[in-house]
Amino acid sequence: MAADPQVFELKCPLQEYAWGKQGDKSLAATLKTSADHDFRIDPSKHYAELWMGTHPNGPSMVMRPGQQDIALWEWVHENPDSLGSEVKNYFKNTLPFLFKVLSVRTALSVQAHPNKVQAELLHKKFPDLYRDSNHKPELAIALTEFQGLCGFRPIEQIASFIQKIEELRAAVGSPNVIKLITASRSSDMPLRREAIKDCFSYLIEGRCESVKTALKCLVEKVHDMKERGDCLKQVEGDVIMKLDKEFPGDIGAFCVYFLNVVRLDPGDAMFLEANMPHAYLFGDCMECSACSDNVVRAGLTHKFIDKHTLVEMLDYKPRHVNNTKFMGIEDEQEKASITIFRPDVPDFGVTRYKVPGGVKQLEISGIDSASICIVIHGEGMLKNKTVQGVLKLCPGTVFFMAALQEANVQVMSKDGMIVFRAYAGLLPFPENLQQQQFAF
Repeated sequence: MAADPQVFELKCPLQEYAWGKQGDKSLAATLKTSADHDFRIDPSKHYAELWMGTHPNGPSMVMRPGQQDIALWEWVHENPDSLGSEVKNYFKNTLPFLFKVLSVRTALSVQAHPNKVQAELLHKKFPDLYRDSNHKPELAIALTEFQGLCGFRPIEQIASFIQKIEELRAAVGSPNVIKLITASRSSDMPLRREAIKDCFSYLIEGRCESVKTALKCLVEKVHDMKERGDCLKQVEGDVIMKLDKEFPGDIGAFCVYFLNVVRLDPGDAMFLEANMPHAYLFGDCMECSACSDNVVRAGLTHKFIDKHTLVEMLDYKPRHVNNTKFMGIEDEQEKASITIFRPDVPDFGVTRYKVPGGVKQLEISGIDSASICIVIHGEGMLKNKTVQGVLKLCPGTVFFMAALQEANVQVMSKDGMIVFRAYAGLLPFPENLQQQQFAF
C-alpha cells in the first residue's frame, strides 16, 4: 500500500467580519473562489480573512480525493513527524503558526496582543474573552497598498500635534499636556514613556463625554479645512475623516496623533511584537502569527473592549515610522527572487517566492519544518515524490508540505508566479544569508 502523500491541497475557511471588503472586492474571497469551485461569492457579504492552519476557530481541511476530508490538526496529530524534529518537541506536536490573507475595508480596532505570560494570566482570569493561553506576535506583508497604525510616534511629533490641535489638548487634559511637552524637551527616556502613557491612558480611560465633544469639534474643523482646500496632512485629516466616517464619535480616532501612520507598498512588511499598539486601516496583506486569536482592544471596534488591560500592557517606547517596518532578506537566485521574513520568534517565518515571466521552474526546497504555501499569482503544476501525478496550482491554491519534503513547480503563466510559504521560526537561518541577516 502506498504511503500517504506528504504534500497535499488544503481547503481553508473564509471568515466574514464587518471590516472586511465586500464581495469580489475582497482579495481573500477572490483567492478562495479561484481555487475552491464549490464556493460562490455573495456580493452582499464582507469577506475579511482566509485562514490557513489548525486554529480551532477555523481549521483547514485536508483534501483527500476518494476519501473523507479531515481537519489539518487531526492529520498532524496522526503524523507528528511531519512537523519536523525540533518543531515537534518544542511545540508539543502542534503546528505553531496561523497563516492568513486579510482584506481590510474599514479600520479594525486599536489593539495589541499579549506576551506569553500575559496571555496565560488573561486566559485564566477571563477564559470566555481570552480563549487560549498563547501569545500572538504577528507579521503583515502587504499584497496591495496597505495602511495601518503601528507603535508610538516620537514624542516630539506627539508634542507638536498637542501644541497645534486645541481639541487634542482638551482630550488628554492640561496636566498631561504640560508633562508631555516638558518630557519632549528632555533626554530622559523613562520620563518620555511615562508622559506618553499618562496622555494615552487619560485619552482612552478618561472622561468619555468630554473627549467625544472634543472629537466632534475636531472633525468639524477638519471638514472645514477640506472645503477651504487647506492641507490636511498637518492634522492627519484624511485619516481622521476616514475613522470618524467608519466609527462616528469613537475616541479611538485620536490615536492617530499617538501612533505612527504606516504606509506599505506591496512586498513591504511590519512586525507586531507583543504589546505593540496597532490598527489596520485598509488594504490586503498576508499575515502570519502564532497560533492564537488573543486580542486586547480599546477602540475603533464594535467588539469587546478592555481599556485598562490595554493601557497597562502597552509598550510606550516611541519610535520613528521607518522603524516600524520589517526588512525582508533578499536571496536573488537564478530562477526566482526569494524574500525571507524572519522575526525573532520561534513560532513562524515567511518566505515569498517571486518567479519572473519566462521562467518555467520553481524549486521549493525541503526544510525541517511543516509549512503551508499559498499561490497568490500564476498557474502551474506541482510534483512531489509522495504525490501520484501532479497538483494543479492556481491563484488561491493552498497546500501543506511536511518537513523535509521538496516540490518542483512547473510554472504555466507567462507573467510568472508568486507563492508565500509559512513555517516554524525555529529553523537556523540559511548559511548563505547569515551575514546579510545581521546587516539590518
